[in-house]
Amino acid sequence: MEMRQFRKEIEQRLERDGWSIVYDHKEATLRIEDREISKGITLALKPLLAKWERKEFGSIDEVVRYVEVGLEAMKNTPTLVGNEKKVFPVIRSTSFPTETNEGEALLFDEHTAETRIYYVIDQGESYTLIKESMLEGTSYTKEKLREVSMFNVRSLPQPLKEDEVAGNRFYFLRAKDGFDASRVLDQSLLEKMAKRASGQLTVAIPHQDVLIFADIVNERGYDVLAQIALQFFGEGRVPVTALPFIYENGELEPTFILAQRKPK
Repeated sequence: MEMRQFRKEIEQRLERDGWSIVYDHKEATLRIEDREISKGITLALKPLLAKWERKEFGSIDEVVRYVEVGLEAMKNTPTLVGNEKKVFPVIRSTSFPTETNEGEALLFDEHTAETRIYYVIDQGESYTLIKESMLEGTSYTKEKLREVSMFNVRSLPQPLKEDEVAGNRFYFLRAKDGFDASRVLDQSLLEKMAKRASGQLTVAIPHQDVLIFADIVNERGYDVLAQIALQFFGEGRVPVTALPFIYENGELEPTFILAQRKPK
């Protein structure tokens, strides 16, 4: 399907009273805004079209639902009090904004040279990024909120799918709950994977919906890891980083790998 046709189909499906749709030809993005709240969602069409062509989502209905749920969540901002069990950390790239479009400061912590930690309230099909102002009038401090979110992420299941290439073992965590990448903040999980590794434990966080561990025992393993991280980075709805990390002494260190061969 051509980009123009793909865009037109999405635009037609998103026509609503009270919504405005603006296409940015240079960036190939659609901006859908609710005029009542002056907030909106931006769709990057190139990766969406690529996923469509790879049959990675069923229909344009999924895109429409994503926008509907997102704008509805913006209209009904939840409070921290009473939602303690729904507070989670999310991993984002360092290029992710530190303020909302309205100039309100988001709550975040530095993580690595490539990543930051933001905090959200889970609302099922979507979540709300926590702003600094949401702490006002509550008993919450940033430190307490951080502790609650880390406790919650440690309580999540950790399903791992295992594969092997040239003696190197790869583990893919995809729970499909929106917090797959967040599991990298669970230090006990990292230590468990480090003990399991017979070689160098490496980690990749290409996008928010996957976490990849690799037990690298030879140079071929680094080639495969670099290719996998880059491929997943290009496919993610919320990309994080294509650079893998080496895990040593309890720390994640970004590393550039010049892949020589593509994995089979």
